[in-house]
Amino acid sequence: MTSIRESGRQSPEDARLPDFRNMGVWLRVLLAVNLGALVVALARNDAVTALAGEFVALSAFVEPAVLGSLSLLALLQPGVDRLPRRAALAVIMAVAIAVAAFFSLLLAPMAGAGTASWRPAVWAALTSAALLAWFDLRWRAHSPAVTEARLMALTARIRPHFLFNSLNAVLGVIRDDPRRAEAALEELSDLFRVLMRDNRELVPLSDEIALARQYLELEKLRIGERLVVRWDVESCPPDALMPPLMLQPLLENAVYHGIEKLEEPGEIGIRISRDEDRVTLELSNPIVPDSSHHAGNRMALANIRERLMLFFDLEGQLDIRERDGRYAVRIVFPYRRGART
Repeated sequence: MTSIRESGRQSPEDARLPDFRNMGVWLRVLLAVNLGALVVALARNDAVTALAGEFVALSAFVEPAVLGSLSLLALLQPGVDRLPRRAALAVIMAVAIAVAAFFSLLLAPMAGAGTASWRPAVWAALTSAALLAWFDLRWRAHSPAVTEARLMALTARIRPHFLFNSLNAVLGVIRDDPRRAEAALEELSDLFRVLMRDNRELVPLSDEIALARQYLELEKLRIGERLVVRWDVESCPPDALMPPLMLQPLLENAVYHGIEKLEEPGEIGIRISRDEDRVTLELSNPIVPDSSHHAGNRMALANIRERLMLFFDLEGQLDIRERDGRYAVRIVFPYRRGART
């Protein structure tokens, strides 16, 4: 499985390497390199009037090499993931140097130079080393946030009222339907076993769906026909990796704030789909008149948003909207297949 990380690796050592398939990493690298180009332009020009031209000229050389390096590293990411840390660092720096040298050869005639200079390769080595060191420091700075996110996941887990209500529901059917009561207790045991495990690993989407179905079966036992669930998972990628305990807290909010307060049946809609390299999860429930989503709901959503950021950086999104009498939560995250080994 894949751990909370900057890069998407398993071990703490590997986790300090950036994930070059992540758009947040691309954005940070491009900003850092362009800032460095601006500093160089400032150092080489005393006149403000020449600054803009110098910066544009430097960017014209730098940005193709940076984009080329990032694209190649994104393609090589699965192989880099399997390398030891030092070997992975060497590969990343070698790619940056090679791409810089290639673009130096390619663009030298356009700049009026007879031969390519060795300086771009040196600058690429220094810049890549500095950026890798920065990503390592950033990972170290975020390590306390990983522990905090785990504690947040613990506090956002299943509410005590669900446990007590589920046990009361089992007691209510134990005489009339002892087999169903036994099955419900087994489901409750399985559910809590999952909820109490170490949830720092990414899990397959199929596991989250199975957990959600178990949870809903227990809720149906006590709420009965008032709980209607509509699943739309035909285009769902079951092997997609996602942070654990994303779907179950959303369903618990939907039941607690929506269905439980209704006198008539209410429907929870769950739609999971994949669009190329993105996975979208949408969940909606009816809004009860004169009832607001209190702080507990906001805390669970804040917890999910924080964990999306820790796992997927800028590529994880959570949106909330109220429309046509329904409360909807939409989560989008990048499609990552299977577990890395």
